[in-house]
Amino acid sequence: MQSLLQSFVVILLIMGAVIHAADRPNVLWFVIDDMSANFSCYGEKTIRTPAVDQLAKEGLLFTRAYSTSPVCSTFRSAMITGMYQNSIGSHHHRSGRGKHRIQLPAGVRPIPELFQTAGYFTCMGSGLPTHDYRSLPTTKPRRGKADYNFDWDTEIYDGHDWAGRKKGQPFFMQVQLHGGKLRGDSEQNYQALADRINKQGAFGHPTDPQKVTLPPYYPRDPIMLKDWAAYLDTVKITDWHVGQVMKRLKQEGILEGTLVVFFTDHGISHARGKQFLYDEGTHIPLILRGPGISKGKKRNDLVEHIDVAAISLAVAGISIPEKMEGDDVLSPDYKPKNAVFAARDRCGEAVDRIRSVRTDQYLYIKNFYPQRPHLMPSNYKDSKVIVKRLRALDAANKLGLLAKKLLFSPMRPAEELYLYGEDKWQVKNLAHDPSWGKVLKQHRVRLDTWIKETGDPGLETPEVYLLETEDQMKSTRNPASRENYRKNSELYKQWASEGK
Repeated sequence: MQSLLQSFVVILLIMGAVIHAADRPNVLWFVIDDMSANFSCYGEKTIRTPAVDQLAKEGLLFTRAYSTSPVCSTFRSAMITGMYQNSIGSHHHRSGRGKHRIQLPAGVRPIPELFQTAGYFTCMGSGLPTHDYRSLPTTKPRRGKADYNFDWDTEIYDGHDWAGRKKGQPFFMQVQLHGGKLRGDSEQNYQALADRINKQGAFGHPTDPQKVTLPPYYPRDPIMLKDWAAYLDTVKITDWHVGQVMKRLKQEGILEGTLVVFFTDHGISHARGKQFLYDEGTHIPLILRGPGISKGKKRNDLVEHIDVAAISLAVAGISIPEKMEGDDVLSPDYKPKNAVFAARDRCGEAVDRIRSVRTDQYLYIKNFYPQRPHLMPSNYKDSKVIVKRLRALDAANKLGLLAKKLLFSPMRPAEELYLYGEDKWQVKNLAHDPSWGKVLKQHRVRLDTWIKETGDPGLETPEVYLLETEDQMKSTRNPASRENYRKNSELYKQWASEGK
């Protein structure tokens, strides 16, 4: 009798677990490349973004969300673990891919693995069986962009689309989209994108370059205007793709049971955007929609992109690892952050170390290599037509004083302090003004404390730098790019030997 009773209890427990798994919400992330918060719901006036606007209308919009790193691989390494990239040694862009390997610390696991263990179907792709990550028609869907700087098992993803799951099985899906990368880096690319806009019709008309508003440190040069207009066209394409995925969720009857999280991996790829810690590089959109999420609400407190991992696990009923640094900002016990942090390290061959702390009113930045210019030699950056144009204008002495100061000064300030609300584009550095000395000291201490608490490893050793740059040169197919990369890497070695 006791044996039968025990069996009955086991059966009930199994049934309960199955029912609980079936009741769990799906979790879907939109992860967009190279895009700032240039959406209508965030105040963009030049274009309209109805799909993302609708998402915000039906969900919760964060006005002050920031990436902890302004470049793809380090951002994604942090995103997928809920950890600061510095804490896990994944803070150098495109590292750990060749002879030099990086292992996650004990107690840190990629969250797809946690979802998988909890019975979720894990997948990553375009979110549309008919279109790829560039929003172009395709008959060969594939897994989306990972770009992690540590060793990981590809088996943590069960497929590229939630259609492959078992009946009733909840899914964790990442919709990876090309975003701002769609505009390319040449005038030919800009024209091709405009032709695509005209041909497809679903995106309206190409953005008029003359209607573009640029940050004050970029000249209203024809190439700069065309580039920003093309970028805004990529925002429209992204918005269309988001709308199609949301339409699919609704048609399949699973929209209301799905947590949708929309965010970008960092800001626009530009001279003071991607790879840098100003708002142009790190301020990102973040919108949540789904079960238990307030509708049509906004939050103005500071959050970090690594919080998305904790939020998603919590909504799915999965325990948040004790070591995770991201926070479940939806928890009733959550206390808003007093500060958020970001870091930039080696990008390609370009060795740098920048750290920042943001508080409610201030942005503090520490440049560990003030003797190096802002636009240091970079094969990646210097291949872009906008950077080439800026360099040409500077050489011809045709840049304004602000652009020359912020982009082409031979040295950078060791410390930068900016006041929010009065300095949207962070152009007035208060760090050398004695009247701001107390604020400067407070933020300096905050940043130093974070660096210590996270065990920030800082620079690579010369031996590791050699391994990483050799590996990246091998993977660079273009001979001219490879040679330019090599020359730049030799320059950085020379600077290091000179203490610069």
